[in-house]
Amino acid sequence: MANNHTIILGIESSCDDTSAAIIKNSTILSNVIAGQAVHENYGGVVPELASRAHQQNIIPVVDAAIRQAGITADEIDAIAFTRGPGLLGSLVVGTSFAKAFALAKKIPLIDVNHMHGHVLAHFIDQEQQSKPQFPFLCLTVSGGHTQIVLVKSPLQMEIIGSTIDDAAGEAFDKTAKILGLPYPGGPLIDKYAQLGNENRFEFAKPNMPNYDFSFSGLKTSILYFLQKQTKLDPTFMETELHDICASVQKSILDILFVKLQKASQDLNIKEIAIAGGVSANSGLRKKLQEVGAQQGWNVFIPKFEFCTDNAAMIAMAGYFMYHEKAFTDQRVSAQARMDF
Repeated sequence: MANNHTIILGIESSCDDTSAAIIKNSTILSNVIAGQAVHENYGGVVPELASRAHQQNIIPVVDAAIRQAGITADEIDAIAFTRGPGLLGSLVVGTSFAKAFALAKKIPLIDVNHMHGHVLAHFIDQEQQSKPQFPFLCLTVSGGHTQIVLVKSPLQMEIIGSTIDDAAGEAFDKTAKILGLPYPGGPLIDKYAQLGNENRFEFAKPNMPNYDFSFSGLKTSILYFLQKQTKLDPTFMETELHDICASVQKSILDILFVKLQKASQDLNIKEIAIAGGVSANSGLRKKLQEVGAQQGWNVFIPKFEFCTDNAAMIAMAGYFMYHEKAFTDQRVSAQARMDF
C-alpha cells in the first residue's frame, strides 16, 4: 500500500448506537450507524439490552462500513475504538471486537476517549467547512457531559469547566419526561421550543464559580413549577407546551453561554466550537451564531451526523493518534468512567 495515505477503521459502541467508519487521512469514506429502537419502550437506554444489540450489530456494521468505503479489510492501517466513557457492557463489545481485529490483521490498536472524539469531529474533511485554529474552546454538550474544553492541539486538551451535577442533555431529557414526551425527549423540546415564547416563564439559574455549570437546581425549579401550575390547571402542560419548552431551552442555553463567554473573554480566544449530542439542538446552533456575531467569534458547528455518537469522530481521533504512534496493546480494557 502507498505510504501517502492512512486508512483507519473506527468503532463506536459507548451507548446504544453501534457504529463503524472508515477514514482515509481526514476524509470519511463510510460512516455506518445501527440504532436500537428497543429502548423506546422503556423511556431510556437499558444497558443489558444495549450490549446484546451491539453483539448482534457489530459484525454487520463493520462489514457494511468496509464495503461502502470500497476497500478491503487488508488495506486498513489501524483500528481505533471507543474505550470509554460510556456503558460498560456496550463498550466491552466494541473493545473486544477491536482487539480481535487488530490481532488477526496484525495492525495497531488505538484506544480513544469518547469525549476527545466529539471535539475532533471538527477536523473531518467536509465541503465548505473550515476547521478551528488552535487553541480553541469547545463547548461539549451531551446526555452525560457538559464541558468547556480548551483545545491546544489534537492530543492536548484540558477541561476548564464542567457540570458539578447533571449534564445539560439530562436537563432536556428529564424535563421531557415530566412533560410526558416520548424518549428521547431532548429533540422534541427543541422542536416545540421553536413554536413558543422563550420569555414566558422564568426558572432558577444557579451561579457557579469559574467556568463550571449546575443543572440540578434548574431541573428542580422546572419540576416544582409544573407541579404547582398543574394543580391550578390540569391541562396546563398540554396548553402551554410550546412556551414551556421554549422557556426551558432558553434557561439551559443561558446557563451554557454565560460561562462560554466568560471563558472566551478571560482567555482571549475567539475560535469557538460546539460538539456532542446536544450540539444538534437548533436553539444552541442559532444562539452560537448570534452570540458569535456579537462577540466577534469564529464559530464551528459540526454537521448533524457528527453531533450524535458516531464512529467517524473516533476514526478521526485515531488518525491523529496513529501519526503520534499513540497505540495501546491487547491488555487494554473498556472503562465506564475515564479521565479526560
